[in-house]
Amino acid sequence: MLAEMRIQGLGVIDEATLELDAGFTVVTGETGAGKTMVVTGLHLLGGGRAEASRVRSGADRAIVEGRFSAPAGSPAAKAAEEVGGEPDEDGSVIAIRSVSADGRSRAHLGGRSVPVGVLAELAEQLLAVHGQNDQLRLLRPAEQRSVLDRFAGDEVAGPLREYRKIRDEWLRVAAELTERTERARELARESELLRHGLAEIGAVDPKPGEDAELVLEARRLADADQLRESASGAAYAVSGSPDGDPDNPGALGLIGEARRRLGSSEDPRLRDLEPRLVEAETLLADVGAEIVAYLDHLDADPARLERVLARQAELKSLTRKYAADVDGVIEWAADASGRLSGLDTSDEALAVLAARRDELAGQLAEFALRVTAAREDAAQELGKAVSEELTGLAMPHATVEVVVRPRVAESGDPQALPVGGRSLHAGASGVDEVELRLIAHPGAPALPVHKGASGGELSRVMLALEVVLSHSDPVPTLVFDEVDAGVGGRAAVEVGRRLARLARSHQVIVVTHLPQVAAFADRHLVVDKTADGVLTRSGVRRLDEPQRVVELARMLAGMDSTDTGRAHAEELLAAAKADKDNVPVVRRKGKRT
Repeated sequence: MLAEMRIQGLGVIDEATLELDAGFTVVTGETGAGKTMVVTGLHLLGGGRAEASRVRSGADRAIVEGRFSAPAGSPAAKAAEEVGGEPDEDGSVIAIRSVSADGRSRAHLGGRSVPVGVLAELAEQLLAVHGQNDQLRLLRPAEQRSVLDRFAGDEVAGPLREYRKIRDEWLRVAAELTERTERARELARESELLRHGLAEIGAVDPKPGEDAELVLEARRLADADQLRESASGAAYAVSGSPDGDPDNPGALGLIGEARRRLGSSEDPRLRDLEPRLVEAETLLADVGAEIVAYLDHLDADPARLERVLARQAELKSLTRKYAADVDGVIEWAADASGRLSGLDTSDEALAVLAARRDELAGQLAEFALRVTAAREDAAQELGKAVSEELTGLAMPHATVEVVVRPRVAESGDPQALPVGGRSLHAGASGVDEVELRLIAHPGAPALPVHKGASGGELSRVMLALEVVLSHSDPVPTLVFDEVDAGVGGRAAVEVGRRLARLARSHQVIVVTHLPQVAAFADRHLVVDKTADGVLTRSGVRRLDEPQRVVELARMLAGMDSTDTGRAHAEELLAAAKADKDNVPVVRRKGKRT
């Protein structure tokens, strides 16, 4: 639930705080006072589009801050926890949206800076704003289908998920089949080039890192005489003359002489140095043995050098064509093998793809029929529920029908799907079109709602629809922005009564110009406008009972200063209170929650 909202520098509102409670809150005010800025603030708080034009003239930025009740495990608490935010001292979560005068926007949740999308995701679970623009959007066929699906819940959502999963695979296979068929010649040429490359690489059969190893071996074979001279000199220096010449004992002989001299010394300090000479002697002996082994395997083998150079030439022929080194050539071959398997244009491969496409089409048609059947069942319930609401909104003879009909595929439609003997367009949301129709009175034709309803009737139809949907929607806070436009008299009273009933199960915030609606509210906020000749400012204040009477009198006919106007306002409040006291609690229907 939204417990509080603060607005600063937004439109004509300099600074205002809206303290909100559960139940029905109404926001009123004179035309131009800034009532719509309250709804604009809620849109911003819900991640809506930020416009620099909304920033108050002379202000650096507009700021909207919302405080949401956030008990442990609630959507607000989870959202804050996911972004590393923390609840406030009272356990609530604070969301902030700011828009600078140059149009830059920032968002914060639980004290942490977050992308605006995080606020949008949070709002989807906590906040639903319904305005006149939303009414117009609901007149679009795609939106009407979305409304029906939302009402139907999992009965449509379950098979629709499977439908979409199969549809994605069906489209992929169909596109691949079409591509292979239409590009058969081109793909055949590409396949031939890949096969030639793989055959050439396979004939050489390069090994990972082989080119680097051959470079080292070729260098060693080419420089064998020089390397032998260097190794022989090193062996002579380490081990001495091979014939045991005492005049050339080498490093090992000198160390042995040093050991003997130190070992025979009577001074303990000299004898203590002998073990270190033993270590040096052992190390030198190992080095000498390795040099001898190196010399034993160091042959100036012209035949081997020729073979190494020939192998290098083979590898170079590959690296010139396919990659910079042998490892790259091996990687190219692996990639080419994968690409080649997807370029098979043989009749057998095309037949396999066609069979798979047809198999998926059959599965897709089955789930499309399930989606349609679920929609048709839900359409009956939705039409009945909306018609019942219209009876309470002073349209007792009107009936709303929700029609589900197949969308026939046009000629050449790449997404045409055979379903029940007909070719239908398999869109992302199924094969159905949905239309809301209004029968204004018995005997009248069923017309699309935008053609069969007047402005006031359309507002009531949309409100009835929103009321029905709200009972199948877990969003706790519902905001209505002048959805009562074009409504008056008895119908306005019924609108107020319906919103009051809705407030038994939701937090309801309504911006209205109708006193009949405002009278049903549990609390009343008014937007006041003041001007000092230079700037116009608006603020929001909460009305007590006497102040409500004055505001309702003004809304009735601008008669706030007359006894007659106040008497009418008091009578309206009393009638609304008596009606609310007798209103049963509205609860959500079982399978549509």
